[in-house]
Amino acid sequence: MASTSRRALRLLSLFASRRLWPLRDLAAGLGASERTVRRDIETLRRLGYPITTVHGPGGGYRLGAGHPLPALVFDRDQALAVAVALQTAPRTVSGLEDDAARALAALEQAVPAALRAPMESLRLTRLQNYWEFPAPPVDPAALTAVGTAVRHRHVLVVETLRADGSRPGPGDDDFLPARRIEPHHLVVWAGRWYLVAYDLGDDQWRVHRVDRLRPRPTTRPFGPRQHPHDDLARFVMSSHERGDTPAAWPCTGSARLDLPAGVVARWAPGGSVVEHLDAGHCRLTLGAWSWAGVAGILVTFDAELTDLRPPELAHACRRIAHRLAAVADAGGEP
Repeated sequence: MASTSRRALRLLSLFASRRLWPLRDLAAGLGASERTVRRDIETLRRLGYPITTVHGPGGGYRLGAGHPLPALVFDRDQALAVAVALQTAPRTVSGLEDDAARALAALEQAVPAALRAPMESLRLTRLQNYWEFPAPPVDPAALTAVGTAVRHRHVLVVETLRADGSRPGPGDDDFLPARRIEPHHLVVWAGRWYLVAYDLGDDQWRVHRVDRLRPRPTTRPFGPRQHPHDDLARFVMSSHERGDTPAAWPCTGSARLDLPAGVVARWAPGGSVVEHLDAGHCRLTLGAWSWAGVAGILVTFDAELTDLRPPELAHACRRIAHRLAAVADAGGEP
């Protein structure tokens, strides 16, 4: 009976994460046979949970409306995932640190003691690593407005902000007029929130930094479109026009690479900027804690480098070349 009860709770937790489940997926998730899952579903039905059978090739079982799920039906792995997420995610959204800490404390009080101990063992201390590329946190109001527009498929009117959060005026060189866009998907990459959207002004797919947008919601609906890439995360990573600006570093330099912008954008570290030059060349601007660090990252692309800026970066490359040549010569001695 105890085993059946645990499976029933686990079954409810699966339904909480996804409404429609094929029988084989439920069996795999529970580590039980399909016959056992059917019996557990009948047990839940007798307890009043409206689980319906969906027939057809895409069918399975669906938990209907009209009966609330038990509060906080988590298994061990889910509880640990929530604990880690609450401690790591707030750094990307402004002002959520205290709220996340209170939510974690409330969660620890609500779950059974068997889950509380491993959650408490994952109290994290954040350390700044020199190779982290921090991003400005997103305004929760802007993120909510964008997320709501994505969910309800409503057109957004957006204004582009500077890196410091200010809005350029009509007479400024970097001023862009407000745009009407269809917000399709949110992607988080390298600590930054990006919006994949279709621009109604020039009929192009674009990637926007959410922290660089001032969104104005509308109630105008839009329909589905064929996405620009089957993998939207890869589309974001390979788009060089993401609205990125160089992260603040002691040393910031750039070079012309004999590689397409899309290739470099995919592998460039967060906080760098890729400028398209032509089909086979781009300019990469990035920072590091030393000029040798900037040079070292550029070398990882294993491509020809020209037009290095500033002169300090070129000097660092020459020093590294001399050191490596000495190492190669020494390695050739018997």
